[in-house]
Amino acid sequence: MKKLSSLLLMSIVSLSILTGCQNSEEKESKENNSVTLAGSTSVTPYAEKMAQAFESENPGIVVDVQGLGSTAGVKAANENTADIGMASRELKEEEKGMGLTEHVIAHEGIAVITNPKNEVKELDIESLKKIFNGEINNWKQVGGADETIIVVSREAGSGTRAAFDELVGLEQENGDTKLSTVTPEALIADGNGSIRQNIAGKENAIGYLSLGYLDDSVTGIKIDGIEPTTENVISGDYKISRPFLMLTKGEVKDTAKAYMDFVMSEKGQAIIEKEGAVRVDQK
Repeated sequence: MKKLSSLLLMSIVSLSILTGCQNSEEKESKENNSVTLAGSTSVTPYAEKMAQAFESENPGIVVDVQGLGSTAGVKAANENTADIGMASRELKEEEKGMGLTEHVIAHEGIAVITNPKNEVKELDIESLKKIFNGEINNWKQVGGADETIIVVSREAGSGTRAAFDELVGLEQENGDTKLSTVTPEALIADGNGSIRQNIAGKENAIGYLSLGYLDDSVTGIKIDGIEPTTENVISGDYKISRPFLMLTKGEVKDTAKAYMDFVMSEKGQAIIEKEGAVRVDQK
C-alpha cells in the first residue's frame, strides 16, 4: 500500500511538473508570437491598419493595439508593460531621460483650408485661434470681404480635431480634462472628405483637414507665412503638425522588431499615406 501511495504521489508530482512546464512553454510561445502596443489614440488607427496587414503576412502572430493616450504610451514603453509605446507629440524634457528609443513613423500635418474664391490666403496663428473660438467672425477683420465667417470643424472624438485644438491653442483646462473652445456656432463635419466638401461649397467657410486630403477644390492657406506642404511639415517649419512616434526601450523582441520593420517598409508607409498622414520618406 505504501509503495502504491508513493508511486501515486510521484505520478502527481511528475504531472504537476509536466503541466507547469507546458504552461510555461505555452506562455513563452504566446509572448514570442505576439506584439503589444499602447498609447496615443491618434496613432492607434494607423497602428491597427498596419497590424492587420502585418498579421496577414505573418500567420500566427497577433498584434494587440490599445489606445490609452500618449502619456500612457510613454509610461508603457518605459516600464516595458507594452512592447511598443505610441505617442503623437514630442517627448517632454522629463521623458527624454528615460532611455527610450524614438521611432518617427509619420507626421500629421493639418492644413487650414478656405474656398478658392476667398481673398484671404494667409493668417497668423493668433487670428486663426480667434476665428475658431468666435472672437473674429467677419472676414473683413482679417483683410477679406465683409462677410460672416463660417467655421467648419471635425466631430468630437476626432484625432485630427484633438490635434488641431491642441496645436492652435483651442483647449481650456477643466480639472483633469481639457475642453475645446471652438465656437458652438461651428458646423460639424464627420471626416476629412466631408470637411473638404463643405469648404468647397461655401465661399465664406474655413476648416481644416489632414494634409493628405488637400486638393484643388479648396485652398490650403499659409499660417504665419508658411504653406501647408509635406516638405514644410517634415522640416518643422509648418507648426500645425506633429510627429507620430513609436517608442521602445532596451532589447526589442523579434516579433516587435519585425512589426516595426513593417511599419517603416514601403507597405507600411503606403498605409500611413492612404490614411492621411505624411510618410517619413516623403521629401
